[in-house]
Amino acid sequence: MLDKLAASGMPYCLASSGTHERIAVSLRVTGLAGHFAPGRIFSAQDVGRGKPEPDLFLHAAAALGVAPGRCAVVEDSPLGVQAALAAGMTVYGYTALTPAEALVGAGAAATTLFATMSELPGLLLG
Repeated sequence: MLDKLAASGMPYCLASSGTHERIAVSLRVTGLAGHFAPGRIFSAQDVGRGKPEPDLFLHAAAALGVAPGRCAVVEDSPLGVQAALAAGMTVYGYTALTPAEALVGAGAAATTLFATMSELPGLLLG
């Protein structure tokens, strides 16, 4: 999935409520560390307020030089959905670990929900 994003030229990053240390471990364990260039990983440690406040997403967008309204956020938590919407970003709700109803209840549109990562490129890239 990240290979398709990279090939499209679309800028992307990771913005997580986790600490930088936890993010680094997760990326190593999953084999995804090489997909994120320096300066493309953001943690709640980087901002004053975490989710559901929009600060983390707004910080990431500013760092990439992208207007919030042009950002897409992949989220698997209700607090993350709320934060992305508060930032004025489009939310894609990942339902593999969180019931769809919980994400929709937080504000995600039912038309942007997906259960497997293989579905995401079609949603993002048309």
